Amino acid sequence: MKVYYDKEVDALYLKLSEQKPDGVIEIEEGINIDTTNDGRLTGIEILKVSQKMDINTILSYTLELDQSIWDNKITEQVRAVEA
Repeated sequence: MKVYYDKEVDALYLKLSEQKPDGVIEIEEGINIDTTNDGRLTGIEILKVSQKMDINTILSYTLELDQSIWDNKITEQVRAVEA
């Protein structure tokens, strides 16, 4: 997914696919979903986005990682060093 924000027109576009859209579905005024002829989603456009949400939340990201995976990797590395 790629995120584009046009500050000049206050529009956000979430590109979900590399496929070219064939049509658009307006689900609410200023919120459009781009689709292909076979019903695949290719993008979401939100106009006047700063009036609908905090733009800073969509332009930042958070990674949620399973701590047990990290704990296991660290344990494996410590055992390898000790051996």
